[in-house]
Amino acid sequence: MHILKLCDRPWRSHRQASFLLLLTITLTALPVAPSLAQMRLIPSPSTAPLELDLLTKPKDYVITANTIHPEGLTVPSLWWAQQNSEKKLLDNWIAYPASEKEPARVDLIVNQQIWSLLEYVERYDFVNRLGSAARNFGYNVRVFNYQKEPLATYTCNFSTSPASCTIQTTINNKIGLQRSL
Repeated sequence: MHILKLCDRPWRSHRQASFLLLLTITLTALPVAPSLAQMRLIPSPSTAPLELDLLTKPKDYVITANTIHPEGLTVPSLWWAQQNSEKKLLDNWIAYPASEKEPARVDLIVNQQIWSLLEYVERYDFVNRLGSAARNFGYNVRVFNYQKEPLATYTCNFSTSPASCTIQTTINNKIGLQRSL
């Protein structure tokens, strides 16, 4: 109907209508370029089990909140974040170096009582701040409680510049069932 109205106009309008029709056909025939999100695929979070025994019996390849390197800064350095976390939310962490199977990661262990008092936005902010700190050292982050329940992840694709990252959280509803967001 709209094209018929354009045809009733003088020659210049016919030319404009033809151009618009050609442009529309051209744009709809072009293949759709992959979105930025598709180009920067972010890997799934690690599925390795949380190894709480490493907190009391650490191996040489892991770093915990109790690990100190006498020569210099221990990487990743999350002590400042631990001291400044809301009401001592962050209890401890275990940092694993990269392996052939997966990138470096830090498993954060939080105080479940404090975690459960936080609103969703406060949890997101906590994960984002510590995830950003760990990302600066090339680590992904997983958040657990002492019952080894996964609470959140901060996962990055470090092969892009800047690194593409995503946060996933698990929310306990009032019935106690977990769902992932």
